[in-house]
Amino acid sequence: MQDQALHSGLIRTDGGKIRVLVVDDEQSLSDLLSMALKYEGWEVRTANTGHDAISLANAFQPDLVVLDIMLPDIDGLDVLSRLRGNGHSGPVLFLTAKDSIRDRITGLTATGDDYVTKPFSLEELVARLRGLLRRSRLAMSAVEDPEVLVGDLRLNEESYEVSRGDKQITLTATEFELLRYLMRNPKRVLTKDQILDHVWSYDFEGRASVVELYISYLRKKIDSLGPAMIHTVRGVGYMIKASQ
Repeated sequence: MQDQALHSGLIRTDGGKIRVLVVDDEQSLSDLLSMALKYEGWEVRTANTGHDAISLANAFQPDLVVLDIMLPDIDGLDVLSRLRGNGHSGPVLFLTAKDSIRDRITGLTATGDDYVTKPFSLEELVARLRGLLRRSRLAMSAVEDPEVLVGDLRLNEESYEVSRGDKQITLTATEFELLRYLMRNPKRVLTKDQILDHVWSYDFEGRASVVELYISYLRKKIDSLGPAMIHTVRGVGYMIKASQ
């Protein structure tokens, strides 16, 4: 495990590399995505058609699928339906040029887990894939110590336990991912856009307000147990730091 280039800090729960299947009929884009994901330390396979994707998925058994909706033979929604029918239950991120609200709803209600529209930034796409893996609990931290500490606040990335002092804190999956991101960046101001890119799996109207809402949830559960740790930097974003 030590000889792997694990830039993302994520590995499979059995200690192996994360397996990703990229499905897109644009070869140049597939190659670019493959390069970026291999840099994360993940094992990547690519397919350019829907039928090839289904065949490869059955043999490769990917943990995660990046799937273009517009393919030359069958569309991505049909591919996903067949993958689910074959027992693939891992996260699927749709990749498409379509960006209407109707398209987003169609993709996400077809048991897809995320939706990114072209053009996109590689950093954003990789961040979303990391988030999907963490929320699905198919991956764990590759670092020897999975615990993150900020003051008396403790978070374990493997057991998903959170405590402040001697008191356990129960969080939802989204609250946990938000807190993890804050704690991995202590004393650093994170903008709402940065938080959305790393924590949430798709864009929607009122996106800024959802960050404010979940920050308030965390404050009720964490800051209620002692001096405030989560701070608002007005006009910029949020940060976490040990209480004085």
